Amino acid sequence: MGEMHRLRARTGGGDQSAVYGAWERFVRGEDDIRGVRPEVALSWQRCRDQYRVDPYLAEAPVAITDVDHTLEHDVVFAELGFRAAAVVNEVSNAGGVVTVTDATGRMLAQWGNTDTRNYAAKANMAPWFSWAEGSTGTNGMGTALESRSPVVIRGAEHWCQAFHDWNCAGVAVRDVVTGDPVAALNISCWRSELPESVRAWLSNAASRTQFMLRRRARDAGAELIAAYNHARNRVRVRVGVSLAALDPAGRVVIADDRASVLLGVPGSTPASDPAARWNPGLPELARVAGYAAKQASRNPDWVGATQIFTHLADEPTPISIRPVFLAGHLVGNLVEFGVSDAEQLPHTHTTPHHNHSQQQGQGQGRGSRVVATRDNRMVLLHHPEISFAESDGNDVWLTTDQGRLRAATPALDKLETQLAHTGLRVHRQYIVNLNRIREIERGTKGELTLIMDDHAHTMIPVSRRNTPALRRALGI
Repeated sequence: MGEMHRLRARTGGGDQSAVYGAWERFVRGEDDIRGVRPEVALSWQRCRDQYRVDPYLAEAPVAITDVDHTLEHDVVFAELGFRAAAVVNEVSNAGGVVTVTDATGRMLAQWGNTDTRNYAAKANMAPWFSWAEGSTGTNGMGTALESRSPVVIRGAEHWCQAFHDWNCAGVAVRDVVTGDPVAALNISCWRSELPESVRAWLSNAASRTQFMLRRRARDAGAELIAAYNHARNRVRVRVGVSLAALDPAGRVVIADDRASVLLGVPGSTPASDPAARWNPGLPELARVAGYAAKQASRNPDWVGATQIFTHLADEPTPISIRPVFLAGHLVGNLVEFGVSDAEQLPHTHTTPHHNHSQQQGQGQGRGSRVVATRDNRMVLLHHPEISFAESDGNDVWLTTDQGRLRAATPALDKLETQLAHTGLRVHRQYIVNLNRIREIERGTKGELTLIMDDHAHTMIPVSRRNTPALRRALGI
């Protein structure tokens, strides 16, 4: 059987009855997810506990109207429209509709079967209505924006009961630098099966669009390197000042020899391709880069300054940040280390690791819990229940008061953000809860090993580059 034949077989009455039963239980507040695919169960959890979407919502709400799109995003929308036009007849003959939404879930365009569009209109599946998960629950468009791969949402897998007659498949196009969603492309059918080629077509449309974005990102990287070389002549004459060029995600495109030591990356090695850029592993710097990008989008002449902790430094280093543009599009920032002669950034954007202890216990509401899985059940964990997280290939495992559980979040970087108030990255494979460290062992060469408070007293190595941050966090 082909891929879509297998998909069709699983939409039969038996499977859908089990899913509907699980949906009823989950809506009542139970966490029994037997018969539900993991990606759908996680979406339900977001809809119920984080977004609090009414499962009996009958139609999508009106989208926010004051959303500005960059020229880069407009290029993506046009490309997806072109891709949709190429298959609209095939989709229409199968009784389906094709839709494009922006990153907020706001529908921008719709094409396809006239009868199906009439049914869609009753649910506000039309331009200028919001199909984000936070507005309309689990659905092909909104769930795709939350996912890294194409998603298929069938029947009762939709969070809102009014949409249980629909089968949908969607894929998100993401910014190749920041990883943030730019748009979603979706196919929906009412009371009928999706076209057999839907997965292949969605994947192909997204990959072709992202290929275009990668090409543009390489051009942006080259422009950032040129701006760095131009500024380098000015920086050389200033004692104690060094320079690096960062993309909007905070990854290093090029850095001089001194800045490379502070950032823990190779010196004077350009990386215009976004896939080859260096990650310095400094969350504070990434937050600064994100904040600078927002400010520069409002005011191209903005220049900021702050202090951040860098590798191998016990004291914060002053920096200044200057945005770089190409044809009006922000491509990154030039960062000067050792000088801060511009407008100071708000302190909340650069909170150092040693303030974690002051923030523990904050943000522990129901929606902030970490999601893990055990067999067919979801486990919702409060941050203090987690001793440490460990990356193992494509999985992340949590050692908790309830045993060892698989994290729903597949990437340790994303989990690091979730655990920012209680945890610290001490190694590329480990995040530890600072309150769950039992002992610290010092090696013969000064290397540190943490002994955790779990049943096995697990020993966790601290990498050399993360040692200063740990010392600051613990005050040792």
